[in-house]
Amino acid sequence: MGDKYWNRELETLPHDELEAYQLVQLREHLQFAYSRSGYYKEAFDLHGVKPVDLNRLEDIRKFPFVNKQIERERQLKKPLLGDMAAVDEEDVVFVSASSGSTGIPTVSPFTKTDFDEYQDVQSRLFWAAGMRPKDRYVHALNFTLFVGGPDVIGAQNLGALCIWAGTVPSERLLFILKEFQPTIIWTTPSYAWYLGETARKQGIDPAKDLAIRTIIVAGEPGGSIEATREAIERLWDAKIVDFYGISDIFGACAGMCEERNGLHIAEDHILVEVINPATLEPVADGERGELVLTTLRKSARPMIRFRTGDIGTFDRQPCSCGRTHGRIHIAGRLDDMFIVSGVNVFPSDIEFVVRNMPELTGEYQVTLSNENYATKYKVSVERAEGNEESSEAIAVKVSERLKTRLGVRPSEVSVLEANVLPRATHKAKRIVDLREQNTPKEASVDHARA
Repeated sequence: MGDKYWNRELETLPHDELEAYQLVQLREHLQFAYSRSGYYKEAFDLHGVKPVDLNRLEDIRKFPFVNKQIERERQLKKPLLGDMAAVDEEDVVFVSASSGSTGIPTVSPFTKTDFDEYQDVQSRLFWAAGMRPKDRYVHALNFTLFVGGPDVIGAQNLGALCIWAGTVPSERLLFILKEFQPTIIWTTPSYAWYLGETARKQGIDPAKDLAIRTIIVAGEPGGSIEATREAIERLWDAKIVDFYGISDIFGACAGMCEERNGLHIAEDHILVEVINPATLEPVADGERGELVLTTLRKSARPMIRFRTGDIGTFDRQPCSCGRTHGRIHIAGRLDDMFIVSGVNVFPSDIEFVVRNMPELTGEYQVTLSNENYATKYKVSVERAEGNEESSEAIAVKVSERLKTRLGVRPSEVSVLEANVLPRATHKAKRIVDLREQNTPKEASVDHARA
């Protein structure tokens, strides 16, 4: 139990051996998908490829991509699991579902082996985050169809005392934190901040009155933005550890180690590619692009070259923690990105600036609009309590720093008083998009024809 690794042999496997393992797994996985899934048989044949065409890992590029739209369409073609599934329904023991923001929730099925292996990965990530059997862990994630709900089992398998809190009201969660004095909690970065602020308003000092020493966060890029991480850590006097998961594959599949320089992804279960979303060609290690993930072992529904819509980088360089599995750095969602004067802008880049300014509370909101057929962005921020600097001076500072960080200046910076912007109780909504409302009708028609 004194080992810093959950599975030393696997986590420190030399990368050439890890890639050899991936190749064996991928060959078997492609054959399984081709022979058992109606969708993959059809897609591979249409694309003119077969599993035997994979002789090296790079050959995965010969195979077609999968995306959320295909996933939804194939699910509707053969409800409940869809014809992407490669097992019969009686072999499925658990399903999660996406939030269904488009109106059609997508189901993610697991066999018993899938589920057990998925929870072992959770234990691995919890262990790397510093969780040990002596810890009390409160799981403050949604249990209703959310893929992250069962991740608490990974903590139980590790031996920690687990409190299945779920998404209870903040007052109830603070009661649990006071009465049970847990040492670790998992939530989103924005909610960790909101909960700390709420505690203070109730006369509770999160740093002194509670026992939380580690806050695991996921669902937003904030946990990997140093300024955001440090702000939450000061509020709680606790360490922030970022996790990454995706409902289409399984819960958390990547997490920070003690070095907190990127998130180690479970490469024994997932093959990672990063592509240019415009050209669909691979980008170099360390260059930003869209993450494309391929399952290596999940049998209920294999995911071959799934375009995640997440923009980030992949780093295969050795980590000083000794783990050999590559690290991802997530910048944000492709659908959150907006383009200003030819520059790709992510809310996480704006957050980096705002969280690094002591003159501000750290809360912000971005409003997008069309002016003369071009996208403009306005940033609303809050002055820190006690800061008597003029709004004009603060706005100039924010504008200059955004220009330096992003390469493009906001059309306006609005400086509000503290606690004016809405606080998130789950995932923060940072973007207000007014572009369709103020786009001339003829411009919309021209765009549709283009």
